Formats: sequence, C-alpha cells, structure tokens
Amino acid sequence: MAWCVFTVACVSLVAGCRSSAPEPQNMARTSLQTAPADLQLICANAVVAQAGGARVLPTSSRQLDATSYSVDVDAGGRKFNCVVDSSGGVKSVQPA
Repeated sequence: MAWCVFTVACVSLVAGCRSSAPEPQNMARTSLQTAPADLQLICANAVVAQAGGARVLPTSSRQLDATSYSVDVDAGGRKFNCVVDSSGGVKSVQPA
C-alpha cells in the first residue's frame, strides 16, 4: 500500500513540473534567418588561414539580404566576421 501512495505522489509531482511548449511565434530563431550550416562551415574554413592553427567555430549568423549572410567566427578567442553569398562564395573575412 505504501508503494502505491509513493508512486502516485511521484507521478503527481512529475506531472506538475511539466510545462507546455511555447507557441511557434515565441520560439527562438523565428524572427531572424540564420545562415545554413554549409555556409557557416565555408566561412569557418575561410578563417582557418588567419587563425594560426587555432580551433575555428562559427558562433552566430544572420541573413543580410536575399543572397548574403554574415557569419561570426571564433578562432581560439579571436573573433572574425565573414560574409558569404548563398552559392558559397566568400565575399569578405574581417577581424571583428
């Protein structure tokens, strides 16, 4: 009997902790278009030459216009900004 009471109490506790998922318009990344993963990796690869062997990771991105994206890249603590077009052409790489 004690086991049943314990089980019911645990289920009630867990059920009370659940929250409903936010509406799609309240979720992250709904108002800002990010660069596709392949374009982020193209930018990361473009920074490698300037990174001096440091680990290079894209950290954020945003769409600039219909055909261009800006990608922020971290290279061992050094920050870079890369602009790439939708076909994968790197337009610029600048220290941030």
